[in-house]
Amino acid sequence: MNMQTTQGVQPPPPPSGLQEMKLPLVMMRDILIKTMFRKNIDTASELAEAICLPRTVTQELIDIAREQKLVEATGTLNANSGSEMGYQLTDSGKSRALDALSQSEYYGAMPVPLEVYRAQVARQSIRNIQITRQELTNAMGHLVLPDSLLDHLGPAVSAGRSILMYGPPGNGKSSISNGIRDAMGDRIYVPRAIEYSGQVITVYDPIVHSKAESETDDPNSLRRKRTFDTRYVRCERPTVITGGELSLNMLDLVYNPTARTYQAPLQLKSTGGIFIVDDLGRQTEPPQALVNRWIVPLEESKDILALQSGEKFEVPFDTLVIFSTNFHPNEIFDQAALRRIFFKIKIDGPNQENFLKIFAMVAKKRQMPLDEAALVHLLKAKYPTIDNVYANYQPVFLIDQMISICEFEGIPYQMSPELIDRAWANMFVKDEKIVK
Repeated sequence: MNMQTTQGVQPPPPPSGLQEMKLPLVMMRDILIKTMFRKNIDTASELAEAICLPRTVTQELIDIAREQKLVEATGTLNANSGSEMGYQLTDSGKSRALDALSQSEYYGAMPVPLEVYRAQVARQSIRNIQITRQELTNAMGHLVLPDSLLDHLGPAVSAGRSILMYGPPGNGKSSISNGIRDAMGDRIYVPRAIEYSGQVITVYDPIVHSKAESETDDPNSLRRKRTFDTRYVRCERPTVITGGELSLNMLDLVYNPTARTYQAPLQLKSTGGIFIVDDLGRQTEPPQALVNRWIVPLEESKDILALQSGEKFEVPFDTLVIFSTNFHPNEIFDQAALRRIFFKIKIDGPNQENFLKIFAMVAKKRQMPLDEAALVHLLKAKYPTIDNVYANYQPVFLIDQMISICEFEGIPYQMSPELIDRAWANMFVKDEKIVK
């Protein structure tokens, strides 16, 4: 396996000519003239930036459009544009642009053919990552976790296979998922759009993808050095988090009938990163149905999507899927489904020692002084009433409650058995009948 360090993802090389693009020539020409029409730009360097191609490749496209009498030169522009030649659409070019826009509103960044994208997915695969115990511990630094949990998590994350985290609510399953994401410190390349069978599917999504630092080039330089193909955006490894709102149709291509383009589904946007299904069992569809949808992708590292025409095609499935649930796995899955989830990790509440560590850590962060009498009261009088079952969320809840009471009463932050009682009363609701 090709292991990679945190900075070792190989960037996609910029195309050196139209032959390397592997896109239909008519499609590329139409995107060029639609971009000229919609953005009203008229120099090769501006067009190169708009369609995300090197200047030389853009000039090849302009020359083809000129030969076809769709574009004409306007003469030399002023010095502000570096004395660049200007271009404009001819009447037949405008007519062709309008016709092309009626077929698809897509313009701007040239899409990456699906086959070319597959090669980049392999170069930056989630399964190429090797995370050390130290890296995982550092990413989980804000959490107090038993060593035995990291013993299970580490191999699961490094394998890049599916993980099911289960256990009682309020013990940090979501925080652990986010810690796994933080442990992956490298960057990958996300295509702005991909092309399959002449259809454009937009992938890059600013809501899902965190853009890394951008390259600074001199726009007036004729020898602009592009270190990677700018049809891609350099990003942190993506994390898609869904909860009770997840439905099966969110895993299909989304067709925009106005623009006549597609938007990638969530799992395709999370390629090279993590897809977290939080609160499994709270969705409208049963968990079994959701997991059945993932069976082929999880086993074969490929997903099957469908166009409006009904044509089906394969896309890479290179995602670490983390299922998180408060239910016992046997309650929501059959054994066949459980076999297909590679790692099952139980996330239990802390023991008393770790509970006190978390309590002290939160108190220090919130600038709440610890009080021995209050802690003894909490451990000896309160927790026995719930069979001494500790949860990770409880220290934050109790301390924030006491802070709110102190602020309301106008007294300095403090703990006392009485304040513990008042905070505790808000953490649990007594099981009692309401008289109507």
